[in-house]
Amino acid sequence: MSLICNAEVEGILGLDVRIEAGVVVEIGRGLRGAGEAVDAGGGALIPGLVDHHCHLFAAAAQADSVRLDDVAALDEVVRRIRAAAASRPAGGWIRATGCPGRLAETLDREALDAWAPKNPLRLQDQTGGLWLLNSAALALVARGEVPECAERAPGGELTGRMWRGDAWLGAQIGEVAPPFGPVGRRLATLGITAVTDASATTTLARAALLAQAVRDGALPQRLMLMSAGALMPPEDATFAVGPVKILLDDRDLLPLDEFVARIAMARRWGRVVAVHCVTAGELALTLAAFAAAGSRAGDRIEHGGVIPQAAIEEVRALGLTVVTQPGFIHERGERYFSEVDAGEQDDLYRCASLLAAGIGVAGSSDAPYGRWDCWAAMHAAVSRRTAAGRLLAAAECVSPRAALNLYLGGASDPGGPVRRVLPGAAADLCLLDRPLRDVLAAPQAEYVAMTMIAGNIVYQRG
Repeated sequence: MSLICNAEVEGILGLDVRIEAGVVVEIGRGLRGAGEAVDAGGGALIPGLVDHHCHLFAAAAQADSVRLDDVAALDEVVRRIRAAAASRPAGGWIRATGCPGRLAETLDREALDAWAPKNPLRLQDQTGGLWLLNSAALALVARGEVPECAERAPGGELTGRMWRGDAWLGAQIGEVAPPFGPVGRRLATLGITAVTDASATTTLARAALLAQAVRDGALPQRLMLMSAGALMPPEDATFAVGPVKILLDDRDLLPLDEFVARIAMARRWGRVVAVHCVTAGELALTLAAFAAAGSRAGDRIEHGGVIPQAAIEEVRALGLTVVTQPGFIHERGERYFSEVDAGEQDDLYRCASLLAAGIGVAGSSDAPYGRWDCWAAMHAAVSRRTAAGRLLAAAECVSPRAALNLYLGGASDPGGPVRRVLPGAAADLCLLDRPLRDVLAAPQAEYVAMTMIAGNIVYQRG
């Protein structure tokens, strides 16, 4: 049993919260009891936040990677890769992530060879869809049959460019579980108590490794996994099985009949569907597929990068939820201004217009392709300001409370009813160091004082 004293709960100050067996059992004033007591100091106690779309393997692996997500020019990419090569023995792998797409599109194996001639190098673009390999890396992985996702020059030689080749690369390199502890600790400092891994590449083997990370305590968060293939929940419920993930790519869109067949397969497995949908073309195909196959409550559009005004009513009519990344407006907004047609900029990562239409909307990070910080993402949802301070699609600004609510739906019902701190609710809680009104005036991760999952404290500041 534990007790949280003097907290703001549901807008009421000075309340105590008693927790037993991982559940909130009583809320009132002057509660007493044996066990650990935490003085909230008048801070708000809210449900733990949910990151509804992330990639745990990629995020954990990134800790040992060269980060390129903040570079603006090719010479800085070159400098960081060369520095990594100088610090590693010959033959040691170099993994670089987050290269801006406009830079990655100009690269091939020969460019990478010049930067790391003695090391196998694989470089991923910011979307996560494109891998670039140098000659040393290709020599290690391109033995035997090479999949069609590997680009070839007109003469037949491999260019080093590979689209959506994660599963094949992992199998060729030999997959070892990266350390998940740093990811679990980072999530806890943000008040995040549950995550949905949205990777289509989740295999039975990867799911088993994630389950073990939960058992070991490296990932204390509640976990839901998507996958492109069949997946069964473990007996000890270390993860829940989420939607079937359908990954679209404008470069090579699925035929409509194949898309419909994948939805039908998901239904046979008793699962809903989540579609990676960033462009207007991908959205049009997605809506056509759901119209043909039939949609179900819980079917999701992941990202909703471009949703034209004319498509909003069809999204609503199909009952689809949109799981978006408001943080991208701040993180990538300046790139959108330069790379996205002016006529589509108001359609980027919509929020307010979807909510006004009655569409369920949930927030997420897409980490490591976006930043974990959900509080910064809330601020971006409210302000719609880029890192340079420019306003992008002002009509999509939402209220501070609506921004918080994006992260308070259940993992199995993103965009659904907001969870509340009530007797009978799971003790998955986030304690803030001040009243909620003050937090929402300028959301910051630094306001998180404690995170509790199933009644256990997994983070306490100081």
